[in-house]
Amino acid sequence: QVQLVESVGGLVQAGGSLRLSCAASGTFFSIGAMAWFRQVLGLQRELVARISRSGTTNYADSVKGRFTISRDNARNTVYLQMNSLKPEDTAVYYCNAEIFQHTYSLDYWGQGTQVTVSL
Repeated sequence: QVQLVESVGGLVQAGGSLRLSCAASGTFFSIGAMAWFRQVLGLQRELVARISRSGTTNYADSVKGRFTISRDNARNTVYLQMNSLKPEDTAVYYCNAEIFQHTYSLDYWGQGTQVTVSL
């Protein structure tokens, strides 16, 4: 059974920083791309940042220059360092990973963690 377990988010003041982590556990062959999404209640889930297995990254325009995605392949973990946080970053953040078994791959999601940025 493959699981993605996220760290706890939290409440932070505008301008502050927060680091999220997400670790994959279970039995699998390898992990491909990993990503962070976020969702505000009533709105569509949106991509925040994505990182390939080799480390190529891409970001939503709204977080470029403020957020950094990274991964530790030895620990099967992806991180999201969030700096200069704004109230509009408030959302539930979900990690996502493409998990490869020997003959197929599936997308997995973390349980979601609330990040709230106050004025």
